Amino acid sequence: MNPHLSQLQPYPFEKLRQLFAGVTPPAGLKEIKLSIGEPQHGTPEFIKTALIEGLGGLAAYPATSGSDELRKSISAWLARRYNIPALDAADQIIPVNGSREALFAFAQCIVDAGKPDALVLSPNPFYQIYEGAAYLAGAAPSFLNQLPANGFATDFRSIPADTWKRVQLAYVCSPGNPTGKVLSLDEWKTLFELSDEFGFVIAADECYSEIYFDEKAPPLGGLEAARQLGRDDYRNLVMFSSLSKRSNVPGMRSGFVAGDAAILKKFWLYRTYHGCAMNPAVQHASAVAWNDEAHVRDNRRLYQEKFERVTPLVAKHLVTAMPDAGFYLWARTPISDTDFARELHRQYNVTVLPGSYLARAAGGVNPGENFIRIALVAGLDECLEAARRIADFCNSL
Repeated sequence: MNPHLSQLQPYPFEKLRQLFAGVTPPAGLKEIKLSIGEPQHGTPEFIKTALIEGLGGLAAYPATSGSDELRKSISAWLARRYNIPALDAADQIIPVNGSREALFAFAQCIVDAGKPDALVLSPNPFYQIYEGAAYLAGAAPSFLNQLPANGFATDFRSIPADTWKRVQLAYVCSPGNPTGKVLSLDEWKTLFELSDEFGFVIAADECYSEIYFDEKAPPLGGLEAARQLGRDDYRNLVMFSSLSKRSNVPGMRSGFVAGDAAILKKFWLYRTYHGCAMNPAVQHASAVAWNDEAHVRDNRRLYQEKFERVTPLVAKHLVTAMPDAGFYLWARTPISDTDFARELHRQYNVTVLPGSYLARAAGGVNPGENFIRIALVAGLDECLEAARRIADFCNSL
C-alpha cells in the first residue's frame, strides 16, 4: 500500500459523524443540516434539458481536452466575467470533472516527489483536499493561518524565505472556505512576486466566485489580478472553477482549469493517463450553463436574502459578519466548537461543522478552534428557523 495513505486524517464529515455518535436529537424538531457545503437550490430546467439533449454523445469516447463548444463557452465566460481578453480555448483551458478532482490531481502532476523536503502551501483553515493532495504527491503541507485579528487576510510575507524555497505548489482559495475572504490585488501582487522569486506554481481555487452580494462588485479573480498587474501570460498560475455552486449542479461534476499554457500542457498529458474525460452529455449541458448569467443572478439573490436576514440573528449571539462572498457564516463560539456543535445537534437538531475540523495546529494555534461553519444552503425558511434555534441554544448557555 502507498505509505502516504497513513498520513491522511479522517474527512471532516466522518469526524462529525463520530462526534454525534450516541446523540439523539429531539424527535419533534426536524433536522436542519447546515454542515455540508452542498447547494440545495433547484437546478435550472434549461440545464436539465441540455443534459438530455446531449445524451447522443454517449456513443463516443470523450476527448480529454473536452469539446470545442465547451472550451469556447468557458473562454467567453472568463472574458465577460473578469473583463480580460478571451483565453486560447485550445491551450489555456481544460474541462475537469469538478474542481475537487482537479485540485487533487494537480498536485500529483506538479510536485517533484524526488525532493524529500518538498512543501505544498495551504491556507489554514482550508479545504481538506489540499492536504491530502500534498501527502499523496509525496510532499508535506505547510499552513498559513488566516486569523480574525487581521480580518482573515493572507500574510504571504510572514512566511520565511527558507520555507518558500521548499514550496513547489501554493493553494489559495478566494473567496475562502470557510472565511469567505477575497484576496486583494495587493495580496495577489505579493504572491506573484514570491512565485517569480522562488518558482512555485499557484493553484487558485475559485469555486465560490459567483456567490457574492453586490452585483457591481464581483470578487477579484486570479486571472483578472494577473492581467491588472501586467502578467498577460498567466505564468505559474492556474485557476480552478466549477458549475456546482454557480449553477446548482453539484451532481454534474463539471468545472475547468485555466491559465499558464505551459503548465496546462503537462497537466493535459497527465490527464490522458488519468482517464478523467468529461461525459459528453455533461459537456453539452455545461456549455449551455456557462453561456447563461440570468440563472446565476437569480441564485445570488436567494443567497443575498438569506445572508441579510440570517446574519443579524446569529450575530446577536455569536461573533460573525457577512462574508465577502461564498455561502458560509464563520462564527466564533463561546464554548469549544465541538461541544457547541454536538449540543446544538442534541438539543435543537441543527447540524453545523466545528471549525477545528477544517484546520490544523500551526504556529501554536488551530485557527478553526472556537469557530463553527454555518452553510446557508437550505431554503430561507429553514435557515431562519435554524438561526432561531441557534439563538435559543446560545441563550441557554
